[in-house]
Amino acid sequence: MDPLLLTGDVGDATARLLRTAATFDAADLATPSLLPGWTRGHVLAHVCRNADAFVNLLTSARTGERIPMYASATARTADIEAGASRTPEEQLDDLRRSADRFAEAVAAMPVPAWGATVQTRNGSWPAAMLVWGRLRELEVHHVDLAAGYRPTDWSPDFGHRLLHEVTSGFADRGDAPAMVLHFDGSNHELVLGDRAQAPVIAGPAVELAAWLTGRDPGTTLTVTPDGQLPRPPEWI
Repeated sequence: MDPLLLTGDVGDATARLLRTAATFDAADLATPSLLPGWTRGHVLAHVCRNADAFVNLLTSARTGERIPMYASATARTADIEAGASRTPEEQLDDLRRSADRFAEAVAAMPVPAWGATVQTRNGSWPAAMLVWGRLRELEVHHVDLAAGYRPTDWSPDFGHRLLHEVTSGFADRGDAPAMVLHFDGSNHELVLGDRAQAPVIAGPAVELAAWLTGRDPGTTLTVTPDGQLPRPPEWI
């Protein structure tokens, strides 16, 4: 997909997150998020630094210079910890400014640069994937704030794309159980492992994606034959 086709979605997701963040006071920011060990302040600090990390990768793709996503894993953790306890005003300002820096870096990309390869924390990516990566960070971590935004608020297009990405990632891992994922209202299926031994898990694509990423327990999904939902591996 042309990354520029997703810039409007990134802008909309950013605006939604900013509206949520604007409602937080200091006590709200200190409240635990859905991510173990992280408060809402940690989640927002991560989203800010993720924007800057993607700016680094976009700059690398544009200039040809090898620029790491983060200076180091230790620096990444330290920056999130340092940002977690900021005031609501500081969090909101950083969230807005870092989002603007990302948008400016996207706008500065010449067409050929989108074909470059960059090094993310999880391996090599085509630069054209970075706008999608930012959208994914915004939408998934908005849910992690546990502030009323839920996977059912994701658009169907986002849910389908996330589901395909997560399933593709699990297919390369040995810890994923066999399963057939069936989207409600569609004949399309995604298969993990040996189909002959796999239960069929059915439901809306958005809810399947939320379950596979650990953002929903999957209580609305159905299993055929009757039984417990398999336990998906931790999404990385």
